[in-house]
Amino acid sequence: MVEITIRKRPQTEAVITQRKFFKKTARGKVVKVLRERYLRDDVACGIQGCRECSTEIPEPLPFSGSLEHQLFSNGHYLLPDTNVFLAQMDLIESSLFTPPIILLQTVIEEVRHRSLPLYNRLKALTKSEDKSIWIFYNEYRSETAIVREENEIPNDRNDRGIRVATAWYNTHISLTRPPIRGQKQTPHPTVVLMTEDAANREKAEKSGVTSISVRKYVEGMKDANLLLDLLAADGSQEIEPTKAASGRQALYPDYLPISTLLAGVKAGELHQGHFNANQYNYLEGSVPVPAFDKPVLLVGRENMNRAVQGDIVVVEVFPEKEWKAPADEVVDQEATLKNDDAEDSGEEGDENGEEVFVKESRVLSESSSQKPPSERQPTGRVVGVVKRNWRAYVCHIDSTSLTSTLTTSLSTQTVFATPVSRLLPRIRLRTRQAPILLNQKILVTIDRWDATSRYPEGHFVRALGRVESKEAEQESLLLEFEVPYRPFGKAILDCLPPEGDQWVVPPKGEFDVQNIWRDREDLRDVIVCSIDPPGCQDIDDALHAKLLPNGNIEAGVHIADVSHFVLPDNPMDSEAAARGTTVYLVDNRIDMLPSLLGTNLCSLRPFVERLAFSSIWELTPDAEIVSVRFTKSVIKSKAAFTYEEAQIRKDDPNLQDDLTNSIRLLNSLAIKLKAKRMAAGALNLASPEVKIHLDSAESSDPIDVEQKELRETNSLVEEFMLLANISVAKKIEESFPQTAVLRRHLPPPKTNFEKLQDILRKTKGLSLDVSSSGALAASLDICVDANEPAFNTLVRIMATRCMLSAEYFSSGSVAKNTFGHYGLASKIYTHFTSPIRRYADVLVHRQLSAAIGFTPLHATLHSKSHVERVLDVVNRRHRMAQMAGRASVEFYVGLALKARGEQAKVRGEADVKEEAFVIRTFRNGVGVFVSKLGIEGLVTFKRDTQFDAENYTITVPGAKEDVKISVFDKVIVRIEVEKDKNTQRGKVKMTLVEPVDSSAL
Repeated sequence: MVEITIRKRPQTEAVITQRKFFKKTARGKVVKVLRERYLRDDVACGIQGCRECSTEIPEPLPFSGSLEHQLFSNGHYLLPDTNVFLAQMDLIESSLFTPPIILLQTVIEEVRHRSLPLYNRLKALTKSEDKSIWIFYNEYRSETAIVREENEIPNDRNDRGIRVATAWYNTHISLTRPPIRGQKQTPHPTVVLMTEDAANREKAEKSGVTSISVRKYVEGMKDANLLLDLLAADGSQEIEPTKAASGRQALYPDYLPISTLLAGVKAGELHQGHFNANQYNYLEGSVPVPAFDKPVLLVGRENMNRAVQGDIVVVEVFPEKEWKAPADEVVDQEATLKNDDAEDSGEEGDENGEEVFVKESRVLSESSSQKPPSERQPTGRVVGVVKRNWRAYVCHIDSTSLTSTLTTSLSTQTVFATPVSRLLPRIRLRTRQAPILLNQKILVTIDRWDATSRYPEGHFVRALGRVESKEAEQESLLLEFEVPYRPFGKAILDCLPPEGDQWVVPPKGEFDVQNIWRDREDLRDVIVCSIDPPGCQDIDDALHAKLLPNGNIEAGVHIADVSHFVLPDNPMDSEAAARGTTVYLVDNRIDMLPSLLGTNLCSLRPFVERLAFSSIWELTPDAEIVSVRFTKSVIKSKAAFTYEEAQIRKDDPNLQDDLTNSIRLLNSLAIKLKAKRMAAGALNLASPEVKIHLDSAESSDPIDVEQKELRETNSLVEEFMLLANISVAKKIEESFPQTAVLRRHLPPPKTNFEKLQDILRKTKGLSLDVSSSGALAASLDICVDANEPAFNTLVRIMATRCMLSAEYFSSGSVAKNTFGHYGLASKIYTHFTSPIRRYADVLVHRQLSAAIGFTPLHATLHSKSHVERVLDVVNRRHRMAQMAGRASVEFYVGLALKARGEQAKVRGEADVKEEAFVIRTFRNGVGVFVSKLGIEGLVTFKRDTQFDAENYTITVPGAKEDVKISVFDKVIVRIEVEKDKNTQRGKVKMTLVEPVDSSAL
């Protein structure tokens, strides 16, 4: 019998191997957690050729470390502490920063605890091919594992652990490289502790550990002049403060402690929400909070108190007698602050600062004129920030803020970086490269905003290219709206079929080794076709319809079976979930999935067998649903039409083939389906859509722009996609009531329509009933002007802007009576029809596949919290993609109009003039909408005008008499293209031509 010996570990050892801490549960209960850690002696150091550690290490640190630093001629390795990664990630990520780095487990865990976005960037950094980083698990190596001492705070324990690990590395290197008899002993490379904590450096030096600050280290590097600009302001304590940062009084109130903020929000005395800046008036912002129907208005810099667009802030609401209405004046930051000095701004006694203060005070006093009580809204001030939304912003250097424009000058200058977005404040920036960076798009990160500074301070990240160059503009668009655009990595591409573009649907039978045909329906003989916009490559839907012997009609929607190729929880799935959606720009597409899938294997091309997920209905001739079934299938599309081609084919009486008759059958059903939706209260809203004509596919230079034409076939496709989405939504909610991925559109608050209702009543004598979607649809139908056909479309566009955005959600997360889609008048809805370009559709495909018993549901889709987290990302990406698309159209419309204007000058014609409608009036201007081009513009007046806020009119001096302009009036505008001060892109500038020439105003 084998003898078993049980050894009891001594108490002294247990102290090191056991970790004890206290944790608070979600219900507020404090529990003690005891964790055992197993210490080892074989955790590798990661240095190439180490005699004691494992030699089979992929990508080890170089034997001699880095020999390129002035201070460490014998070679060195860098060991940064946690705060270096928290404050200086842009520096570490730079391609110019390449020393071998030892990354401690302690540091990784602390970064994860402090900032998840930075932790994700750090993880990506460890996988980067141009970095040499070794992760050392110091908490599991017996010589470097430490125990928290009595009365030692966690931060001090971690700092001590980092110093111990640094000391061990230096000892380990010297022990593994003993002197060899007869050979000259070469000095060993040094492991250098990089920390911004002066006390930590002092303790390190006392214990014989070499340490250095970030700035001192960078100053000794080869590319110091370029790298010093990347240092975050928080890490610049050693440099002399600017004049603007010394000896001046506070401009903003201090924030309340976080504990006070949370207690105040809980008690209902304070309110939490997202800060939204005003694009027309930089001195106003608002914070929507649940306690009030209208957002809390913040008037003036002091009340906005250093909040930046998207920050989660806490506000204190003033007494009701102090409530105000938003200002009617367009207040441009660039014009008001044009003489401000980046170096001196905010300094006590600064003349420019005094001038700015006087200007802003005048604007605020003028804007506080009396308005009807109905327009007043809660007014308050920011008393604290719960979470900053700071990130890298696309900017350009304000040339007027430079003290020297000599490109040879390497002196540090304090300059203004003006963000592309009008919703952001100017950023004060210290840089040695200012003259070189002029006329370039650059990335700038905000580091801090002190109470004594009028502007936030930040640091330069990298240059994107020259302003107005298409490459720089395109990248700046993607960065501005946080669109992930990196190329797909090897791990993702390895998830694709190994056959690549040679992959085909295998024949049925013994050659189907992957069981692709298992439970799939063979629909290859069904007459299926696709109808898409011109040039569409990612065809993810196709349709068919045929008469049944009983007189009913079979109609089918066939969607690309993306979930067959994108398997749950693999690298490709994770990347698709992070991207959320494909982003469509005018001349580019940022794909959610690798192009092999999106434009090839999953694209339902004609005459090619493709895997599909089919939704097939039996419908009566009156479009009543008799039955519906869902099946995985194999189809072979018979044609790929554009909307125009399908329309021509449908309308040609000479064509009587099966394919054409199928389109006619689908169209007749679509007309009836739409009529039923409208009768149920669906809204027929409008949004301005334009078509940009490009010179050629190669140059992608825009030469003209026109309104998109919508045909009957557009509606045909839309109706069947809606029918499929609704049918699938019912099925997955029935099967998975807690985690079904659905989409809803909440009814807008009635207060959203108050201004539009008032404008229609006072200018046109029309009423807008918003009691329900059906009532709104009916009243929109009667909002017509016999003399102006475009008026109804304009009202629909304005009504669309009063709506809330639709959103994805998990069915178990909200009450069932809030599932509905207001705009479609449907009780339940989802997205099923575009899995190539929307990740939500991929999840829906997986749930539907499980609902019909084709595949089991992956564990992640049984988790409500997991589905919620994924959909939060997808919702955000979807919003950003829409904004990026609109900004791309705006940029190209500007280029197209510029080209049109230049062509007109060549022909000797007058400037470009178009009809427009007034959609908003200000104290000093009007907002206009050019329906033909789908663009908005702002016409401002410098001379005095008479503004009637109550009746939405502005009276301007004309050549002979004063002219009154009201909302909904038709005007003629002159359209020119000039460089926008913020975006540095070509921007459409409009001036009135009729009823008055505003160029004289």
